[in-house]
Amino acid sequence: MTITTIDEIGRHVAADVEVRGWVYNLRSSGAIHFLLLRDGTGILQAVAARQDLPAEVFEAIGALTQESSVIAGGIVREDRRAPGGYELGLRRLAVVQTAAPYPLTPKEHGVEFLMDHRHLWLRSSRPRAIMRVRAEVERAICDYLDERGYVRMDTPILTPSACEGTSTLFETPYFERRAYLAQSGQLYNEANAVALGRVYCFGPTFRAEKSKTRRHLTEFWMVEPEAAFLDLEGCIQLAEGMVVFIVQRVLERRRKDLETLERDIGALERVLPPFPRLTYDEAVALLKAQGHPAEWGEDFGGDEETALGLRYDRPVFVHRYPTQCKAFYMQPAPDRPEVVLGADLLASEGYGEIIGGGQRIHDPDLLEQRLREARLPREEYAWYLDLRRYGSVPHSGFGIGIERTVAWICHLDHVRETIPFPRLINRLYP
Repeated sequence: MTITTIDEIGRHVAADVEVRGWVYNLRSSGAIHFLLLRDGTGILQAVAARQDLPAEVFEAIGALTQESSVIAGGIVREDRRAPGGYELGLRRLAVVQTAAPYPLTPKEHGVEFLMDHRHLWLRSSRPRAIMRVRAEVERAICDYLDERGYVRMDTPILTPSACEGTSTLFETPYFERRAYLAQSGQLYNEANAVALGRVYCFGPTFRAEKSKTRRHLTEFWMVEPEAAFLDLEGCIQLAEGMVVFIVQRVLERRRKDLETLERDIGALERVLPPFPRLTYDEAVALLKAQGHPAEWGEDFGGDEETALGLRYDRPVFVHRYPTQCKAFYMQPAPDRPEVVLGADLLASEGYGEIIGGGQRIHDPDLLEQRLREARLPREEYAWYLDLRRYGSVPHSGFGIGIERTVAWICHLDHVRETIPFPRLINRLYP
């Protein structure tokens, strides 16, 4: 007898195996019970025939409830009609626990009910498929950067200052002073890049945005590469290559999960380089031609990003945004200081920004000026200014949001489905 997982069941045809998991569904037909078992790796049909089991075991199987935990043993056989193409002819079954009546049934449930029961909803086929895609996206990003010589560096969650603006900070007491939950690891990653050349951080970030849109969470995860001697063009090429690599990896390894989600595979297969590029000026002109009230100098909102993303069958870069609508550390264009050497990547199919970044200011005097203009306390950024005093070089980087990327790849209506336990302006439970 061999203990196996459901995703490996095909290796054990005609063998006696043991599978440990939960009852996903049960139906009976006289002298036969049909169980669907899940173990986190897949779903397996197990067939319990009265003549193959002791009477008490056969009766116990008929009394199982959804999500009861069991240890099932029997002979593996091929069956094209069964989920996954294999089934288990039961010879024994031990009940670990008979579950209480399960609150999630095949009927339709409202979003709030499902979110209140997120700890149980994760067991359903749709959330499981999304979580596997998420894990693949995260693995692909790390593989892509690791293979290009980037070193993973962990940056602080508790910080003394803002990165993306003081209006969206979560404040927390920190002994005799105040601290903030990190909005980004970027500033610290700039120090890491001077030390190691090419680096990236991967962790949770927090934005106290009072937003209820389908694209916003108050806690989300980002990967942020940063590299010394990298200009805006190199940054754009790195981002483009990464997104193509991610999509190809998911198509290669998670196609079944995409099919579970009824994702249009063809739309993802069209995500190939080169991606279209628009200057901010060109983007504003296109939006105005479509009837959007876009004004030069304002950052794009969800409606504008959606409109631009729907124009193309692959993601589109928008670059050289106005200085006034971007963060204090963005490098102004040498030939046009009213715009910065930055770029956002807007996902296709109207999913909006998934990457934002660009070149950072490397001149200490200009950075000091920007801090004054942003009314940020110099003493909190003294260490950041040091990076421009001791061997400053041009450098660039970006952040890619995991949840928005997964929402786009899976074609989901809301980012709350892309993370095991979402944190929203109105949700901190479970």
